[in-house]
Amino acid sequence: MTPSISPAPSEPQSFTPMDKEMLSIGGTCQYLTCDNYDFLPFRCESCRGRFCQDHRTENGHKCAHAGEWAARKAQQQVSKLPSSSSQKPTTLTATQCSHPQCKTFIDTLSSVGVACSTCNRKYCLKHRIPEDHECSKIIPIGARQGPGTSQADRARSALGRLKLWGKEKQAAVLPKPKPATAASRVVALNQLKRTAKGDEKIPIEKRIYLHVEAEANTTTSKFPKGAFWYNKAWSVGRLLDDAARGLQVQNVNNRGGGEEERLRVFHVEGGRLLDFGEKAEDVLAQGNTIVLLRGVGPVSTDA
Repeated sequence: MTPSISPAPSEPQSFTPMDKEMLSIGGTCQYLTCDNYDFLPFRCESCRGRFCQDHRTENGHKCAHAGEWAARKAQQQVSKLPSSSSQKPTTLTATQCSHPQCKTFIDTLSSVGVACSTCNRKYCLKHRIPEDHECSKIIPIGARQGPGTSQADRARSALGRLKLWGKEKQAAVLPKPKPATAASRVVALNQLKRTAKGDEKIPIEKRIYLHVEAEANTTTSKFPKGAFWYNKAWSVGRLLDDAARGLQVQNVNNRGGGEEERLRVFHVEGGRLLDFGEKAEDVLAQGNTIVLLRGVGPVSTDA
């Protein structure tokens, strides 16, 4: 019997020719129904068995470990892939520039991050200069508070001023006892509905119409006030995000940071700050007024 010699395959196969030293001894094909003696047998890379040319493939000898060689090869290819640093950055795998209006990913192969030693934040090349990210207006990360002044003390002080300011606003917003009637309130609400703006996708029956203002002492906005409608099923947090976009107020609530930079919603008629998790329909009424403020501290349960 002449030895069965096959040409070298042009692509990876599940079998390999055994050492040429086997020419001196050869071997019998290990397939159960085959007794062929082959002077140059093949070894299956999955089950490591010895087979003749006719049964060298996994299908040819019904390999009990079929596919193992392919799995090992795939694992080797995965280990050779470039590291995650060369992959496209996302909000989950990379860091964004600390400028509130910049969405550039930093510390990547294409964009280096520059640390500001004054405010202890990192920025892209465009906003690396202190003047470009308004460093003087930012409270440094990790900055120590003044002696005798805690975050809670500052929050209570700001909230006290806010409530006093709210009482003045209530006097101008709330209906007067005698002149105001149910009919006049209906007229005012209809006027609000005619001038209000909002998402047209919100069904009319689900809309709540509100007066929205941005408090000038704590926030900077393109539009100081406006009339808008929102979905009454929204949470206060989502309503705040939409209101900030409507007045074009800088909103960094979803990017971390302390209470000094966080926007809050003050309900004029209720005279209190609203919690982000409260539902609009539970705490607000048609025609109410809300005010966006920054740095007034968390919602307080104190009277």
